[in-house]
Amino acid sequence: MKMVVITGSTRGLGFGLARRFLEKGCSVVVNGTSRESVESAVTRLSAYAGRVHGVVADVASEREVERLHREAVERFGEVDIWVNNAGIGQPLVKAWEIGAVRMERIAAVNIMGVVHGTIVPFRAMKARGSGKIFTMEGHGSNGRIVDCMAIYGTTKSAATYFTKAFAQEARQSGVTIGRLLPGMVVTDMLFETVAGGDGPENSRRRKFYNMLADDVETVSAFLVDGMLAARGEAPRIVWLTRRKALFRLLFGAFRGRDYFPGG
Repeated sequence: MKMVVITGSTRGLGFGLARRFLEKGCSVVVNGTSRESVESAVTRLSAYAGRVHGVVADVASEREVERLHREAVERFGEVDIWVNNAGIGQPLVKAWEIGAVRMERIAAVNIMGVVHGTIVPFRAMKARGSGKIFTMEGHGSNGRIVDCMAIYGTTKSAATYFTKAFAQEARQSGVTIGRLLPGMVVTDMLFETVAGGDGPENSRRRKFYNMLADDVETVSAFLVDGMLAARGEAPRIVWLTRRKALFRLLFGAFRGRDYFPGG
């Protein structure tokens, strides 16, 4: 039975990953930044009582990530899989329209959260010569530029670079340093992206997401199966491949999905 830690897992895709790992028989530590969100997530997973535990911790802080790791080990033993899922999106505005405090918070969680969430578990995994650490990629990871996503895209680009560089430095350590590319997933973050009006731009954006997006259950099942089966030093598990995306763009109108009713 594997022991898994997932940062930012009280809702959305992170919560979906937690549920899927539990369904697979794993023990899971869920994480969030508020006691209310963590307790709510653990309650919703009460069917797996005894194999699920919640820890409140801010991944932007190395000290709190160390505490998250320590509590996970004390509860269930050594961590087999650590998933850097925690992330903060940005409002759809130009970079200069985002306040400095919010901008710095996005960077702290999306970049330093991955740095701390890789180095802290790696030290313990390296000592025993086994373990897997995965980082969630997102818009910006491939260098593609979209208006009003400059800050978020920059942080994801940085997180991907760090993960690739770390995997190279950690080669032959016995620890797998991988990346997850979920594509577009219907979560609160996606809904927030299209919030703020019914103009032509938002209408086009909704149509685009309806063609390419998938629900949490579908994507989380694929990613969890991929992580459990992953081998090698630096695997990349991709749900929305280029081929799949192209097919949906060509024939997406026939999917008949509307994730934004009334929008």
